[in-house]
Amino acid sequence: MFLSVFDMFKIGVGPSSSHTMGPMVAAARFLDRLRAAPFSAHGLKGSLHGSLAFTGVGHATDRATILGLAGFTPQDYDAQKATAALAEIEASGTVSPPDLGTLAFQPKTDLVFDYDHALPGHANGMILMATDAQGDVILQEIYYSIGGGFVLTADELAAGADKDEGDPVPFPFKSAAEMLDMAANSGKTIAGMKRANELTRRGPNALDQGLTRIWEVMEACMNRGLETGGILPGGLNVKRRAPKILESLEAERGMNLTAPHTINDWMSCYAMAVNEENAAGGQVVTAPTNGAAGVVPATIRYWLDHVPGASRARIPDFLLTAAAIGGLVKYNASISGAEAGCQAEVGSASAMAAAGLCAVLGGTPEQIENAAEIALEHHLGMTCDPVRGLVQVPCIERNGLGAIKAVSAASLALRGDGTHLVPLDACIETMRQTGADMSEKYKETSLGGLAVNIPNC
Repeated sequence: MFLSVFDMFKIGVGPSSSHTMGPMVAAARFLDRLRAAPFSAHGLKGSLHGSLAFTGVGHATDRATILGLAGFTPQDYDAQKATAALAEIEASGTVSPPDLGTLAFQPKTDLVFDYDHALPGHANGMILMATDAQGDVILQEIYYSIGGGFVLTADELAAGADKDEGDPVPFPFKSAAEMLDMAANSGKTIAGMKRANELTRRGPNALDQGLTRIWEVMEACMNRGLETGGILPGGLNVKRRAPKILESLEAERGMNLTAPHTINDWMSCYAMAVNEENAAGGQVVTAPTNGAAGVVPATIRYWLDHVPGASRARIPDFLLTAAAIGGLVKYNASISGAEAGCQAEVGSASAMAAAGLCAVLGGTPEQIENAAEIALEHHLGMTCDPVRGLVQVPCIERNGLGAIKAVSAASLALRGDGTHLVPLDACIETMRQTGADMSEKYKETSLGGLAVNIPNC
């Protein structure tokens, strides 16, 4: 099994990888189908289903879909151009994607939030259509946004493309047990095996440059969040808190009376900065999702700024190790809140961060697997119940606690020799089963939990 580090860590746009990035990617794929078609379309239509409908407005799903149909993609998203394009589309009732001319599209009527008809393949479903001059559908495709910005058509999902193992790699581990066996037999670290797998797809320079780019975008996102105050969009009037927390923490530096637990505030501040940027629709890196994007970079920043001996040169090992764990979770369970609740998002992110930190602190493969298991185990059962469908409450603070758990898990694992009662594979399978049993109210629909018990206006 091979899932690239660049699939686990994708550069995109907030607030949601499943509900913002995914629909934009799906729209781009539909435009490619239309370009390859032997006929010309006159207009475009679409419908959003399941979780994409219930929390679509809060996650800017409609906005992302419209921009995707206009030719925007997450990796080269420009906020100012997007705002101008949306205004033009609203005024003209048309979109003009590259190489397809001008197509009729009325945002208020041609994109429907269908709350009554869930699609069978996944909670995040959408249908995109092209029409002729009479309004008849001449091309239609069902897309599923399966988490972390990954998108599959209905046919691809039915064919098991989400489990596609791709071309052979030197270390094709599908489970943590296989990963540990391969590490023992090869003498390589988890990061070393992951690097060897990645090098079958790209050269060493491209790999290193790509890893550097991932951290640059993560760090830039965090720094923007640490510098930007104000109120987050969406109507909840949630204040950005990271800059003020950072200011107070820096004022306390060097004070003998500072409590040791204050280090948790630093970690929370770093994570909240990322997720406040994400909530504002800024550029972010899925890690493995947008809703959980703050955990991994906050843990890296904690290590770099607060742990003696930390070196930026080891960041690639952190990311590769984290991606290996994230790949196991995605392959064997889910990283989608709409499929398995927040245990699949912040829980997975915490496991990835714990593994990465344990690796750069000198942990053995067995200790790394233990760290990931501890972090994931203590997120089991966590629901996804965003107030008003926004990736704000409880999501922003939750990333801070995910980072704290990641550091604690890595530290506990390093205190042992790697032997432990619950294997990571058993924990991942438990998460999958728990997600399957979880009520739909708690899987990114905003129909239960905090979403209905907190006034959202």
